[in-house]
Amino acid sequence: MKKLRYIFLGICILFTLGLYAQQTYIYVSDAGGFNVQPWQIMRYNVDGSNPQVFIDNTFFVSEGVGWPQDILFLEDQEVVLISCLVGGRITKHNANTGAYIEDFATVEGGPTRMKIGADDLIYVLQWSNSLNKVLRYEQDGTFVDEFTSVGVVQSIGLDWDSAGNLYVSSYNGGTVRMFDTFGNDMGLFIDSELAGPTNIWFNPAGEMLVLDWTAGDIERFDATGTYLGTFAGGLSQPEGIDVLPNGNLLIGNGGNAQVDQFLPNGTFVETTISSGSGGLIQPNAVVLRDAILSVPDSELNRVLVTPTQGREFKFSATALNHYEFVTIYNVLGVKVEQIRINEQNVWQAQSLSEGIYFMVAQGKSGNTVTQKILVSNQ
Repeated sequence: MKKLRYIFLGICILFTLGLYAQQTYIYVSDAGGFNVQPWQIMRYNVDGSNPQVFIDNTFFVSEGVGWPQDILFLEDQEVVLISCLVGGRITKHNANTGAYIEDFATVEGGPTRMKIGADDLIYVLQWSNSLNKVLRYEQDGTFVDEFTSVGVVQSIGLDWDSAGNLYVSSYNGGTVRMFDTFGNDMGLFIDSELAGPTNIWFNPAGEMLVLDWTAGDIERFDATGTYLGTFAGGLSQPEGIDVLPNGNLLIGNGGNAQVDQFLPNGTFVETTISSGSGGLIQPNAVVLRDAILSVPDSELNRVLVTPTQGREFKFSATALNHYEFVTIYNVLGVKVEQIRINEQNVWQAQSLSEGIYFMVAQGKSGNTVTQKILVSNQ
């Protein structure tokens, strides 16, 4: 079985380039009428074609979604989580069919964004004006704790810097707050230049990009929170961001009911998902999924390193505690490097050319963990 796992992984990597367009999908959360129906999760080919309704609200009372906010795939379980502001719950669905399985968690403050941290826990933001601390859950839905020492009102964007500090945006506060690795409040990181921030994201240069829903643009700040100017403008209610393998950004252009693509420097490329495609009304989350990597024999989507793009990658606590070696493969399946994790907490990918690579770690029980990274100078 061990040999078969590696053979299968090698086949997957070998055909990644040729099958990319057919095996990678864009999932878009559609807020529809916000606090009123319709709501849905859409799926598109990576070029924006072939729109399909993946999950809708037909059976909202028991099986649908209510004002969906975010999409999180747990590939090793073959499930996808949808955070629902209406209903105050996170629903669990089959990752391939969208069929409802059960409720993952009930979140009294109204769940918005979800991300897996370096500790393999799921971090969940809350919209409420009073119940608004960042929550943590095990990947089986077990509640862990309120991670942050203070709450962030109408929190709707989160990311980590290279040191592991957590940042959370406040929509109505027009701010971004910083927390240390233990969840202690470090004060406001950004307290000006924002009207209504949603998603936040650190680029490989260590700069923070902020989608400003109210202002209709994307703002850029340096690693100290100093304002650097507008990254991209001319959008309407931007919300939802993910990164293509070539480093380009997919941004939900909510008010125009479309998803636009930008270069890493903020230059507009194209409208990848056209306005209203498949009935799209108000995109508020954009998530790429590589279906080619969705194999149950491996634990996929686990966090081995953060960030997932750049030249410097920090090993997660899970990687340090459970694995000794990580092997790096390029998209042709060629082994390019092997790293002994316990000898270094940070891996510098300076010798590799820009492009997609796969990190593969194997546990003592024979399970494999695979994470895709993008080596980039941007």
